[in-house]
Amino acid sequence: MSKKQFIILTVVSALLFSCTNLEQGVDTGEVFRYNESKGITTLDPAFARSLPLIWPVHQLFNGLVQLSDSLTVDPCIAHSWIKSENGLVYTFSLRRDVYFHNSLAFPNKQGRRVVADDFVYSFNRIINSKTASPGAWVFSVLNSKIPNNGCVAVNDSTLKLHLKKPFPPFLGLLSMPYAYVVPQEAIEYFGNDFRTNPVGTGPFALKYWREGEGLIMRRNPNYFEFDRNGVRLPYLEAISVSFIVDKQSEFLAFLLGNIDFISGVHSSSKDELLTRAGALNPKYRESVKMITGPYLNTEYLGFLVDTSLEYVSKSPIGNPYVRKAIAYGFDRGRMMLYLRSNLGYPAHSGLIPKGMPGFIDSLKGYGYNPDLAKLMLAQAGYPNGKGLDPISLSTTEDYVDICEFLQHQLSEIGIPITIEVIPGAAYREMMANSKLLFFRGSWVADYADAENYLALLYSGNFSPNGPNYTHFSNDKFDRLYRESLSQSDDSLRYIYYLKMDSLALDYAPIIPMYYDKVVRFVGSDVVGMNPNPMNLLTLKRVKKIKNDTYSR
Repeated sequence: MSKKQFIILTVVSALLFSCTNLEQGVDTGEVFRYNESKGITTLDPAFARSLPLIWPVHQLFNGLVQLSDSLTVDPCIAHSWIKSENGLVYTFSLRRDVYFHNSLAFPNKQGRRVVADDFVYSFNRIINSKTASPGAWVFSVLNSKIPNNGCVAVNDSTLKLHLKKPFPPFLGLLSMPYAYVVPQEAIEYFGNDFRTNPVGTGPFALKYWREGEGLIMRRNPNYFEFDRNGVRLPYLEAISVSFIVDKQSEFLAFLLGNIDFISGVHSSSKDELLTRAGALNPKYRESVKMITGPYLNTEYLGFLVDTSLEYVSKSPIGNPYVRKAIAYGFDRGRMMLYLRSNLGYPAHSGLIPKGMPGFIDSLKGYGYNPDLAKLMLAQAGYPNGKGLDPISLSTTEDYVDICEFLQHQLSEIGIPITIEVIPGAAYREMMANSKLLFFRGSWVADYADAENYLALLYSGNFSPNGPNYTHFSNDKFDRLYRESLSQSDDSLRYIYYLKMDSLALDYAPIIPMYYDKVVRFVGSDVVGMNPNPMNLLTLKRVKKIKNDTYSR
């Protein structure tokens, strides 16, 4: 061991010491440990907008419905529901055996049963502008002309939600953390401190949290879900979260067995963990499991195509043939192999990513074809790139390697590219306000419906008030988008999605580069952890098996 590694190991041991002390009295085989290098700022589901916040909140709270690993919408606190024929009213029947965690907010500190009024309160809390929740948009489809924004508690176990217009992905929206149920008593009792005193219904309850030091969640002995053999979930006794900022230190802690799971691959450990082709290093095959699957994130190149803007009409990127030349002009397979160790899928289909219901693998998108790229350039009036001024590609620092790869490959077919690196906050502001003509973008699904991606190109969603950063506007696309939302049958709606995705490929306001991958590494003593395309961390069915000879 080098001196540097010894110092890092000492620091890691110190950082983990406090959490280990808190776990005393619990069988170590029943404690699942992970690290959150980005820290956790709140455990209030009203503000769970990123994975570092969603993961712990997902262990502490529940909603009406939940997503399976295959992204089907399954029952949770609602055991069943009925949608009206016109798609405007959803009636949920609630379980009668769901209780909030014990808390000082309740009489005798005993958690009470969840009733329909709790959801009316929880949803309206998110909608209320005073809450300032970033998830208020989730409930924008509710009918505000009906009292309580269309949320009606018929009785303790029946909830009706009224929509202002049909929206087939609505159930998927209700699986998001913003739709988790919270008790009014706890919000009023703790006030702003609810973020550090969460009271939910989830498989785990908060035991301890010292920010920047450690977080402990203990098993909820009254949790309402059981496995198929009638065993009450969760299996684990506790979850322990550390906050090691340095990624190399995190990796060493994992190798030492002090952390059970790491997500993704950092550049500092990639060469140690993986082969060049992206497989697990053979020396770890006995002690580590590598779990991969599709992740609902499309990495793409975006173009501002609003030719009513003079600076767009004068730019070559306003010409669809130039955009198509760029689309055919780079090798996505080589990009993934050499720059991402195959931890992603080359985007040879459309905008809808692999893993999303409605993804069609047979949809023919753009592949590497330099001859066709040159033909597109010629049709645009730039044979072999003659007369084509350099095109500026805007990006953030994290994606410079991708942009340099594009720059090199596109230069070979006569397309000169310059790279403009912009700090993250300024980059997002410029993209939202139509100040970037050609940019690298990505879209991570908010909910498990392809509409979430196609909304990027609907003209009613022009930025800065919506996610259409390209300002693409097409009457046929808009008509298909609106008609798709009137289709309650998923299979029929997917036909509309395919037509929209194909049309978008034709106009090329967005060029898909690759679809992301969920990559997880767990110790060989961990069972029951599966990937899912939303990259949710679901621990209620995870077990740790005892293995006296276990060592990484």
